[in-house]
Amino acid sequence: MSFLERNHFFIRKLHSLAGIFPIGFFLLEHLYTNSFAMYGADAYNSKIEFFKSLPYLIVIELGFILVPILFHALYGLYIVYLARNNVLQYTYFRNWMFYLQRITAVITLIFVVYHVYTLRLSSLLYGTEVSFATMTQILSQPAMLIFYVVGLVAATFHFANGLWAFLVSWGITIGPNAQRVSTIVCGIIFILLTAMGINSLAAFIS
Repeated sequence: MSFLERNHFFIRKLHSLAGIFPIGFFLLEHLYTNSFAMYGADAYNSKIEFFKSLPYLIVIELGFILVPILFHALYGLYIVYLARNNVLQYTYFRNWMFYLQRITAVITLIFVVYHVYTLRLSSLLYGTEVSFATMTQILSQPAMLIFYVVGLVAATFHFANGLWAFLVSWGITIGPNAQRVSTIVCGIIFILLTAMGINSLAAFIS
């Protein structure tokens, strides 16, 4: 029996927790920061400069963002590999949510890798400026705008649906009534976060 098989329960719990904190928290912060684009270039750029000026920024990015994302992504791919997708045979709602969670995991990973490389890594390696103008240049290309919208929707869905699964797996929502309520709440969270993200993307090219 492999290490992953022996420790599956513990690792699965840790994987679920990491998806909410710190990764989910980082997603919320990222969407909130990007929303300043609606107030113009100066407002957005000042927020970016604030984060760049934080002490121990590299430590924060590595310890609280990169490592948790790598763990969540790699183990998530392992789960995707093991998953038996049978939505055509069993078409009930929660089975579709399970299937979409795996699909959006892959889309979100591709999106995050590209986004991190073109902005954060390019800034470190090549001195690329992370600014309102840079985002406008990227999103002014129709293909990139579609890519960002798809990546955004995948990320917000994956977080909101993952939140539902977290509440169940950690014993917070026990019973069908509690789970129905959390389905509605998580659906509202998905809609609100998606709207916030799309408004920010629109602000860069308006």
